[in-house]
Formats: sequence, structure tokens, C-alpha cells
Amino acid sequence: MKINSEGVSSSRVYLPAGQSYANLLEFFVSKFPHINVSEWNARFGEGLVMTLEGERVAAHDTYLPNTHLLYFRRLAREPEIPFEEVVLYHDDHILVADKPHFLPVTPSGLYLQQTLLNRLRRITGLQHLSPLHRIDRDTAGLVVFSVQAHERGAYQNLFRDRVVTKVYEAIAPYAEDLAAKLPMTYQSRLEESEHFLQMREVAGDFNTDTLIELIEVMRPWARYRLTPGSGKKHQLRCHLNALGIPIQHDQIYPILTPYQEYDLDFSKPLQLLAKEIAFKDPITGEDRIFISQRQLGSDD
Repeated sequence: MKINSEGVSSSRVYLPAGQSYANLLEFFVSKFPHINVSEWNARFGEGLVMTLEGERVAAHDTYLPNTHLLYFRRLAREPEIPFEEVVLYHDDHILVADKPHFLPVTPSGLYLQQTLLNRLRRITGLQHLSPLHRIDRDTAGLVVFSVQAHERGAYQNLFRDRVVTKVYEAIAPYAEDLAAKLPMTYQSRLEESEHFLQMREVAGDFNTDTLIELIEVMRPWARYRLTPGSGKKHQLRCHLNALGIPIQHDQIYPILTPYQEYDLDFSKPLQLLAKEIAFKDPITGEDRIFISQRQLGSDD
């Protein structure tokens, strides 16, 4: 079982070599005999079986050994996210979307149609569209997608090699003592905690670093610019929390609140925004710079 940062799950299945099946449907029926054929047909028909990259597969598709697929249970009800994404840029190679708060990037657990990936596929008709990186469901802002499947690796290598510049904005408490030390690069070692949703700081050589700058003071709040040099899960949230200024409306740090499956409270979005992203395009050679149109707001 695979669990994402929001605490919802999908399942992964391995297609072994040395076995012969007429198609994917025959494999799933054989692998999971407790689930009937009509249910698997329904799941394939609703796009609930896909590759690890999120590409939908069909029941009659060829069985490919030594590969993995993701599959999801059918849901009686999927949470409705009443906020819209914006396509900022689209060419033959990439698509850049400006994601609202609360919307997951890819399908998992309770979310299938209400995801940025599937919304964009419906809008554009691009079935090979694939996200090159992730941001949390709670975070708003920029997500870059590859358009051509054969070009995906070249773009993913940019993120793997950390040659992409990502800049975030956050609203958090204003601390005068800390403000006097900014800008600063905060470094720490982050590891998984006892609870899969939370990360924790531990002793040892640092594996994360974030440049923190003060943009605006709005007492008792302030707006900060965050430039991560590494890409650990919840890094920005952990770093600001460790400095005593947890991000406004954070439901995980410092206190983990119960996970909401339905009837979500949309009145207090996490005040974290993926504001800018820049990289040299490996296909066209262009310098790409994109800036989110969204603005964070604070509650007095």
C-alpha cells in the first residue's frame, strides 16, 4: 500500500514475468479472485487502473511483465473541491498549471476526478500529460507537466539533479528576534516520525536547507520568501515550525489535527504558495521562468 502526504492510499501491483494473460483484465481477475469481473471492468472504465506515472490503462491492454500498475477502489462519494486551476503556459513540451489549495496533484485514495492531473487531461485532451514534481494537496501554486511521454525523462532529470529553482511564499507569525537575523539559511536533518504524516528534526548531519527572507510585516503576521535547496517532504513547514513560526493554518505542524475525508473546511487554507519556478529547458534550450498569479492572504 502506498500512502501519500495527505494520508490517503492507493495500491500497487507487480506484473511478473513467466506468466501469460490475454490482457490486463484477465490478469487482475486472476490476481484478485475475490473481486468479480464486472467490478474490474468498472474500475478500468472509470480510469481507476493506471501506470505509476498516472496514465490510464484499459482492460484490453496488453499484459507487460516486469512492470507495476496502480489501482484504486471505487468510491461512493468523492470530495468536491470548489476551486479552479489555471493553465499559465502550454506548448508542445510542457504545461504549467497554477493549482488551488486543497486540490491533489495526482489520484490517490479518495481523490480521482478531483485532482489536478485528471482535470487538466479533461480540459486539454492530453492523455500523456504527467506531473514532473509534486506539491502537497494543502499547498497552492505552480506544477509543471510534461506533454510528450518520450520527453518526460529529460525534464524529470532536472528535478532529480536539483537544477530547478523553486521559490515559495508563506504567511507565518512575525517574530522580531528572528526577523533581525533574516535573511538566513536554515539547515537541519529531517526524518520520518512515528506518524507517517509528520516529519521531525533529529540530530546529525543536515539533509535539508532553506533560504528564508522577510518580504512584508503585517503584525502579528509576516510574509516570507522560502527558497529550498533540498526537497524533503514537508521541509518548509518543518523549518518554519522549528523556528517558532508555524505557517498559518497548518493542520500538521506543530499539532496534527484529525484528517478530514469529507465536509472539508475550506475557510482556512494553508498559507503556503509555490510562487516561482525556473529552469533551463532540456528540449528547447530556453530559460523558463514562471510565476504564480495567486496571492496569499492572512486572518487578523
